[in-house]
Amino acid sequence: MATPKTVFSGGATLATAALLLAACGTPTGPQSLSLGGNPATACAALVAPVASSAIGLPSGAATIDSATLVPASALAVAERGPTPPSRITPAMPSFCKVLGRIAPIDASAPPIMFQVNLPLAWNGRSVQYGGGGFNGVLITGLSLVPAARFDLPTPLAQGYVTYGTDSGHQNVAGQPPQAFALNDEALTNFAHASYKKVRDVAVALMQRAYGQAPQKLYFMGSSEGGREALTMAQRYPQDFDGIFSRVPVINWTGLQHAGARNGIATFGEGWLRPAQVQLVHDAVLASCDAADGVADRIVSNPVACLQRFDPASLRCAAGTSGDNCLNDAQVQAVRTLRSPWRAPVPLANGINEYPGWGIGGEATPAFASTGGWNAWWTGTAAPTVPPQPSNGIAWFYGSGALQYFYARNPSLDVRNYRAEDYAARIATVSQLMDSTNPDLSAFNARGGKLLMLEHMADYAQSPFAGIRYYESVVVRLGRDNVDRFMRLYTAPGVDHVGSGAPANVDMLGALADWVERGKAPGGLQLVEQEVQPPFKVTRARPLCEWPLWPRYVGGDASQAASFQCSR
Repeated sequence: MATPKTVFSGGATLATAALLLAACGTPTGPQSLSLGGNPATACAALVAPVASSAIGLPSGAATIDSATLVPASALAVAERGPTPPSRITPAMPSFCKVLGRIAPIDASAPPIMFQVNLPLAWNGRSVQYGGGGFNGVLITGLSLVPAARFDLPTPLAQGYVTYGTDSGHQNVAGQPPQAFALNDEALTNFAHASYKKVRDVAVALMQRAYGQAPQKLYFMGSSEGGREALTMAQRYPQDFDGIFSRVPVINWTGLQHAGARNGIATFGEGWLRPAQVQLVHDAVLASCDAADGVADRIVSNPVACLQRFDPASLRCAAGTSGDNCLNDAQVQAVRTLRSPWRAPVPLANGINEYPGWGIGGEATPAFASTGGWNAWWTGTAAPTVPPQPSNGIAWFYGSGALQYFYARNPSLDVRNYRAEDYAARIATVSQLMDSTNPDLSAFNARGGKLLMLEHMADYAQSPFAGIRYYESVVVRLGRDNVDRFMRLYTAPGVDHVGSGAPANVDMLGALADWVERGKAPGGLQLVEQEVQPPFKVTRARPLCEWPLWPRYVGGDASQAASFQCSR
């Protein structure tokens, strides 16, 4: 085990050093930087620009706006937040916070904003954080990484350099978050270029700060960040040693079209009221919950449940209506959600459809602003044109994407949109945005490792899109090759952001073990934790590789040992 090197001499406390020693692994520590033994002075010295020649794509130079030594901070937990991890502000050691921007080539395009966090004692590694939604906000690299256990230190606290970007645009009050896509360079930055450019700038800053480039580089992202993670493996296979992609919005063009289609299905009589969403949720549990051997309000085998549950079983009797049944339009809306969207025009990498959504978790109660149908599909009020905050997020996202990315007509009424009318533009955007290339041979050849995790009660995107991608990689490269560098896991009952069932697991630790020690993942467990120190584990499940799922075999249903991954 290598000792992490002090970056700015005199900066790391003994307690911090002990934590870092426990976390570090095999890379040999880099050389120290010392400017008179003053960490604040050494940090401030990093403000020189990074030349465009250090960036592996055509680019302007990177300007460093500030480089500031940040004091250590304690753990803090908020009472509320849009997701479970967002309530936690992790404890941090003192670090050098670098803020900057990469100049565009097109003067009308926005700059790419970035933040790089340099620990005072470095373990020789770095983690790039992915974004979310349509980005437009700076990803700081200071939060918990996707799927992280609440009781483990962040990568920065473990000695990793961490960094993130806004992806090359900033959200503007009063404008839809998709509006940036009217600028070609901003769209290309969002698609892939910004993450590569920021990665290269971060490497240059590490070289400057520590006298050595990072020996291991990781990328971790969820949702849009999960797409970015797969994009790095596909487009820039030499840039990262380990990648974790959680709930990736992978078939991006298909997702936006399917999301808009699903929203349109709920106009008029098709909209389901919150009480009817609960009705469907309860009926699904009644049909499928106990099929794994225990009634725990988790549908452990959603693939089988899709065949078992028919929404027509809830159809209103003739002459009746109300919250205790579904009308014909509502039954059809549910069937539409669970049906594939078939592309009338070709998409990148031979894709011709977006799969239907899964089942379970329709009325996920916790953090309802980001879980279940009430958040993503139906909203809490019937859909409108233009969308309102009370509408489902998928309608808001999908309709805006069709307007700004494909039609490039902000006033378009999406209900009248025909993909056939925009075939050329769809092909262009699909090549940019869709991270569906199954040829990961270059990433495999350089020794990269890739972990994917799909949440099976996810209504922001279909988990079957990621599953299909994994299966396409197996077809392209062969099972034996894929098993050497890639794993796909599924988490039953978990919504997009990690609520509803056990969802937390140390994927960075598993990835580092595989990359640096050749130890392939095995025996991983998902845990559900209280969002208060000491972050008590309340339930656990084995984390099963696809297509396995956790079947109850007896014992305490809150313990992972009571379940076995089965077909």
